[in-house]
Amino acid sequence: MIRKIMRFCKKVLLWFFGISIFSTILFRFIPVPITPLMLIRCVEQVIDGKPVTLKHKWVPIEDINPNLQKAVIASEDGNFLTHYGFDFNAMKQAFDGNKKGKKIKGGSTISQQTAKNVFLWPGRSYIRKGFEAYFTVLIELLWSKERILEVYLNSIEMGDGVYGAEAAAQHWYHKSAAKLTVNEAAGIAVILPSPRRYNPVKSGPYVQRRKQTIAKYIRNFGPLDFNK
Repeated sequence: MIRKIMRFCKKVLLWFFGISIFSTILFRFIPVPITPLMLIRCVEQVIDGKPVTLKHKWVPIEDINPNLQKAVIASEDGNFLTHYGFDFNAMKQAFDGNKKGKKIKGGSTISQQTAKNVFLWPGRSYIRKGFEAYFTVLIELLWSKERILEVYLNSIEMGDGVYGAEAAAQHWYHKSAAKLTVNEAAGIAVILPSPRRYNPVKSGPYVQRRKQTIAKYIRNFGPLDFNK
């Protein structure tokens, strides 16, 4: 009986590793059509009796203005171009801040958020975090930094029912992602921690201050170099 269970567990693990590696390689080359979070939001809308709204259009990174690329790095992961998937200093600061009861941003990198959005479900359990770490290692090994940012910018939630840079640019500013200005890009980036709560257009004092800070960062950033 124990041997049968062991053989079954071994098969499950082999299938998991095979499927996860295959899907990671596949998404290195093709657009991610839909994410688990998109599906969950649609189900929630159906349960609540609301019309299903899903705004999402994949565009290559060349069609996403560098202003927005720099803005999300500034807002979400300042060391994105130099770390290998995990920013341990940011994680330690988040952990220490949480122990002291401070309300601060978590330590997840853009790579971790991409792994979560593409392959996993929302949540804070240790099991999900373990899967997140595994997929983060996979995409850092198999994708380039440019590809990670491209997938991130095309899959992240950027408003209620709005996913990805192109849909967000059209929804908030009625233009393509390629034409976003510095201030518009900063506005989208600043709402990412709570995209269904904040509004980049009708901004309150907090969002406005953050927009100014990120806009300044964008102007001083210089050209993006994905080959560091």
